Amino acid sequence: MSHLRLPPDTHMAPHSTSLCFSGTLCFTRLPPLPLFSSSALSLPVSRQFTSFRSIRMSSSSSSIDSVPSPPDNAIVLGCGGIAVDFLATVDSYPQPDDKIRSTSLKVQGGGNAANALTCAARLGLTSRLISKVANDSQGKGMLEELEEDGVDTSFLVVSKEGNSPFTYIIVDKQTKTRTCIHTPGDPPMLPADLSQSSMLSALDRANIVYFDVRLHETALVIAKEAGRKKIPILVDAEKKRDGLDDLLQFADYVVCTAKFPQVWTEASSTPGALISMLLRLPKLKFVIVTLGEEGCLMLERASKAEVLQSQETDIESLVETLTHRKDSTTTFPTCVSSETTKLKADGIGTVSGRLFLGTAEKIPPDELLDTTGAGDAFIGAVLYAICAGMPPEKMLPFAAQVAGCSCRALGARTGLPHLTDPRLVPFLV
Repeated sequence: MSHLRLPPDTHMAPHSTSLCFSGTLCFTRLPPLPLFSSSALSLPVSRQFTSFRSIRMSSSSSSIDSVPSPPDNAIVLGCGGIAVDFLATVDSYPQPDDKIRSTSLKVQGGGNAANALTCAARLGLTSRLISKVANDSQGKGMLEELEEDGVDTSFLVVSKEGNSPFTYIIVDKQTKTRTCIHTPGDPPMLPADLSQSSMLSALDRANIVYFDVRLHETALVIAKEAGRKKIPILVDAEKKRDGLDDLLQFADYVVCTAKFPQVWTEASSTPGALISMLLRLPKLKFVIVTLGEEGCLMLERASKAEVLQSQETDIESLVETLTHRKDSTTTFPTCVSSETTKLKADGIGTVSGRLFLGTAEKIPPDELLDTTGAGDAFIGAVLYAICAGMPPEKMLPFAAQVAGCSCRALGARTGLPHLTDPRLVPFLV
């Protein structure tokens, strides 16, 4: 299917929906949304700023000139979600039948894959996105915003009819949480929408491929070709979705949310679930579970050369030991890790590997504005770190810092930092 460019004066309203963010927030069914121009999308986006080893990142100031260049011509290809986000900040989440006023409103691009690739592009990677939008003003705005950030949109499919995906996001100032209400794009993306030649061009010279599992049928076709070309694959396992199990079979790296490992493996604990994931997915090199303000936990499989005939170590006890060893006095992200050892989980099995415990940045309450897209920012930084060859001890604090930067502004992309941001420099030297 050829890629269509959007006519400058094309207008098509999306589906009607149940929420409207104007002066008030009303729980009632509404007619279709008013049309808005690309200027209403705030384009361009504003730039806001056993034995163990403990790795502590220096908080001392460093010269921006010392920031290493991004990996030469490193290319990340992503396939997945794209959307327009309507973000309304409220003093507190409304009760049923309430009518409340929003304290602020922001409209900008969103979607897991689009956010993560925007982050990777700002960090210096060449980012390519495969997704689908409609031939409407929202679609045009999304393309313009991505292109402004340096994301290659030439592989996006544009439907002549239908609506582009969009999401209503309620940001609760009281609880520092956000609630998302998503309307998928229509018609949905199918493998036939992406020609073989376009797919091969998108994969050309790619260093890594990333899937958020939103477009699972198309993603699986791309994953099979990436596997044939031996291109590493990272999968964002946010929750159980159609096609996720198939995609995980191709994954070299997995980043997942706090609840996912236990839900997917039915293990009784997160550490045990990580062992189960490595046993079920023999290609997997590492899995990271993000834990919000508690940081993250990562299990890395040992290479054949590192496999030791050492005594087995209970992974639950190891996590407890690492927790006691982490530095809880610092505000910036840190990481502690084990040596390579045999890790066991009762009733599950044993794997040889290393365990890493990363901390999150301690953000002052008056600076924490919105956690929307923090996980996407973390993944964007992990994609950069893999391409840059960062060891896990550096990758986890770096990714946590990037995610922390994103939480200081409204929306998933406003606060995404560039590589030269002074807040990132200590993690790159």
